[in-house]
Amino acid sequence: MLLPSRPEVFRQLRRYLVCERAAVAEPADLVTRAAFEDCGYTLCVLMGERTPREAADAARRYLRTDLVTYLRERNRRTPVTR
Repeated sequence: MLLPSRPEVFRQLRRYLVCERAAVAEPADLVTRAAFEDCGYTLCVLMGERTPREAADAARRYLRTDLVTYLRERNRRTPVTR
């Protein structure tokens, strides 16, 4: 399993949070909304999650734990599909 670099995860999480604040402050601004959605999509792809909120949570876990702990937690959360 390939994992992103910590600096990149930090950068993308920070960008997502900034865009989220801007979108909340100006919900009618289409450019701000598009930037927020783009940030969310990027974070989803980077962290392998389905929703931006899940991706942001995964990014926070990834940044605060060591690699082994993060992978164990991720494997526990992932349901087995057959």
